[in-house]
Amino acid sequence: MQVTETLNEGLKRGYKMILSAKDLDEKVNAKLKEAQPDIEIKGFRKGKVPLPLLKKQFGQRVLGEAMQESVDDAMKAHFEAKGERPAFEPDVKMANQDWKEGDDVEIVLSYEALPAIPDVDLKSLKLERLVAKADDAAVDEALKNLAENAQDFKDRKKGSKSKDGDQVVIDFVGKVDGEAFDGGSAEDYPLVIGSGSFIPGFEEQLVGVKVEEVKAVTVTFPEAYQAAHLAGKEAVFDCTVKAVKEPVAAEINDELAQKYGAEDLAALKTQISERLEMEYAGAARAILKRHVLDQLDEKVSFDLPPSMVDAEAKQIAHQLWHEENPDVQGHDHPEIDVTEEHTKLAERRVRLGLLLAELGQKAEVQVSDAEMTQAVMNQARQYPGHEREFFEFVQKNPQMRQQLRAPIFEDKVIDYVVELAEVTDKELSKEELEKAIEAMNDE
Repeated sequence: MQVTETLNEGLKRGYKMILSAKDLDEKVNAKLKEAQPDIEIKGFRKGKVPLPLLKKQFGQRVLGEAMQESVDDAMKAHFEAKGERPAFEPDVKMANQDWKEGDDVEIVLSYEALPAIPDVDLKSLKLERLVAKADDAAVDEALKNLAENAQDFKDRKKGSKSKDGDQVVIDFVGKVDGEAFDGGSAEDYPLVIGSGSFIPGFEEQLVGVKVEEVKAVTVTFPEAYQAAHLAGKEAVFDCTVKAVKEPVAAEINDELAQKYGAEDLAALKTQISERLEMEYAGAARAILKRHVLDQLDEKVSFDLPPSMVDAEAKQIAHQLWHEENPDVQGHDHPEIDVTEEHTKLAERRVRLGLLLAELGQKAEVQVSDAEMTQAVMNQARQYPGHEREFFEFVQKNPQMRQQLRAPIFEDKVIDYVVELAEVTDKELSKEELEKAIEAMNDE
């Protein structure tokens, strides 16, 4: 196939390919001869059908196959010879739309080439890795939070009125049109005001009640209430208050530890310390990763495929718009303008994405099947009861698999870079680590 370059500007490429009618005809004949031994037509023995008859009967179909194969082979040979890879699927069009059998085939090929990525001396990177330990104060604070979450209730002073967050122990009888209804009565029911466990408007009316007080609570059942015979109807609940209790944090002792699955308080403290240090390590890694990317971004410069930058900028603009307009769930919204800031961020992401891909390829970084399975399992937990459907969706969706694979690959490349870089550990407090995270997020 004859190939002529028509465009070479930056990373944009254009070529005109001409497949001669003679070469195409020879390819058709070759494919027919290859299939001839297996073809049987009425009036001819198997394998003895004349080539002209085969060409008349199957020529058009084989012609299309031969043309597609010729173009595919020419493109493959072209990319191998040029040593280039397209940023996106190349645009391939037939130039002579009025083509008829016997004419040469003129193909127009255009694409944006991926740039050549310069080498980076990873050993020249100087990184600081933050290390924070879980001190006694942090463990005590976490214990206090656990105790508050495992709160108990104790009787308020005699004659005290209930407040939001208190627990009231009540007997109640619910009536609709003066008649009690099934499931509308209970005795010694412990209700936490503000818990939202009762019909909307019920709990708020119990704020300010005292022990032995009788309170008539009037509410209207929601229109979509599960019991159809009560939906939308007004009900009156006669409530007798038997106790008013205020919330108190549970005592920090072995009993609290056992509530959280630990053998005793010492074991719970150890678990908390380990969990906190895992959280600190995760935060410190996020900062280290940002420093790695910042330094790599400073060290490399190369042309970027415009289409990749444009697509990334549009995605960034779209994502930020939805973050600023959380009430809009779908895509029925005005066109979102791409700003210079969006484009600048897109250029950084594309540049670093291409660089990390190159580093990972050279280092032969692989994402194992086990790592992919774990990623799918983690994602599937977001769809309780539908895990099987999610697994099947991932199996059938290459794009989704790539979305799950990409962050794993990136993290492994970051690990590879850190291994080669000069890394200095710096110990700091939890508060200093939090400030470092805030500073990173504000950038």
